[in-house]
Amino acid sequence: MDQRNNKLGWLFTSPYLIYSLIFFFGPLIWSFFLSITDWDLIAPTFNFVGFANFMDALQDSSVHAAFWNTYKFMMIFVPLVTVLAVGVAVLVHGLNRFKSLFLIGFFLPYLSSGVVSALIVKGLLSYTSPVNVSLRSVGLDINWLGSPFSALCVVGAILAWKFTGYYALIITSGLESIDKEVYEAAAIDGVKDSQRFWRITLPLLYPSLYTTLILAFGVTFGIFTEVYQLTGGGPGHATNTWQMEIFKQAFQNMQVGYASAVALLASVATFISIFVIRKILEMWGKRNGWV
Repeated sequence: MDQRNNKLGWLFTSPYLIYSLIFFFGPLIWSFFLSITDWDLIAPTFNFVGFANFMDALQDSSVHAAFWNTYKFMMIFVPLVTVLAVGVAVLVHGLNRFKSLFLIGFFLPYLSSGVVSALIVKGLLSYTSPVNVSLRSVGLDINWLGSPFSALCVVGAILAWKFTGYYALIITSGLESIDKEVYEAAAIDGVKDSQRFWRITLPLLYPSLYTTLILAFGVTFGIFTEVYQLTGGGPGHATNTWQMEIFKQAFQNMQVGYASAVALLASVATFISIFVIRKILEMWGKRNGWV
């Protein structure tokens, strides 16, 4: 019986295993192979260079910028999108009617094309746009995409606008799962309305917040479309990201071997960062007695 169950288990999991083999392990092995060559995307032959690409990448200022910019985006995007998502979820949860309609409305930006939204924002922030003309009329002349800090903030704000509705759905499902009797018992125990969110709602929302935060942190390691359309990684390397660096090296500089090495370094940085972030969130939850 156990042997039969094992065979059924392998049978049902085989589609995922085959998918992983073809679309994950296959590209991973191919990427590692390319990373130890100097292939330029055109040449029919591969010249092996060992780990020279990795050593060059570790000393490249552009790669350093991509590494640190990831955490700069993280510091802007994650707190902003989390606060917005929780705020939207709490407001929608408090409605008696049309909850689904409002949630769908907030979710729509997530479905929109990143290229389109970036181009619209680029138009709104151009020098001759009504927004900047109005700001200059009151003495504010802001080069939104020409300043390192403001460019980071613009990209972070676009991402927050796009992902708020998606994360609000997750948090709303967490709010819906909280039994109303918990609030009634808290009221009997003397918990004030102003304290209810921090002492009851937030601890019980921890599983939803944990999921949301992990997803939000993960997004910052894959930023490409908005940066490519708005700044191209500039000014200087101020908004350069891992994905932008890989694209530039592979398809602009035609250094596919070097780009593969950068991609593998980015994967390692992503894995380690997410692992550390998960541990910190778990320690935070345990310290507060939420898990």
